[in-house]
Amino acid sequence: MDRTQLQRQVALKRSSLFEQKKNLYARTNSLDLAFKIYLLECLQHYLDQQQFIQLEELQDDANPNFVEEIVTLFYKDSARLFQKIEQALYSRPIDFAKLDDYVHQFNGSSSSIGAIKVKNECSQFKEFCLAANADGCFRALERVKQEHQTLRIHLENYFQLRRQAGMVQRV
Repeated sequence: MDRTQLQRQVALKRSSLFEQKKNLYARTNSLDLAFKIYLLECLQHYLDQQQFIQLEELQDDANPNFVEEIVTLFYKDSARLFQKIEQALYSRPIDFAKLDDYVHQFNGSSSSIGAIKVKNECSQFKEFCLAANADGCFRALERVKQEHQTLRIHLENYFQLRRQAGMVQRV
């Protein structure tokens, strides 16, 4: 695949993180059907478009990998917060106020990159913390982890395509 086609795929993958299926079909005429299906099924509504674009606007020639570096930091910080959340959940008695603080930090971190689905699951998790509902908290943690991992896979694919298209340097 030539560089222009790769750059077009990067642009389409980026837009697919935000757009509705019907709009995406109209823009992907030059892509093969398998790629269209992948975009449609995997990358719908994961990121807040304005937030992600603001991050991309901070990227320049001096720091062409800025967004990827921010996302990498988000995932490193997430690992630390997941560990704290799990420790708080498995301690007895559960300190729901402390747990809520950790989830609040995670929610803020998710918001900083525009991770909509992760943020929404964090909000539900916080509700369970406020209700002192341990079972709900355990279920909510699993949903947060699932959305977190799904977003990670999609963003890694997006950044990999950008590198293949020569749009960024390796991080």
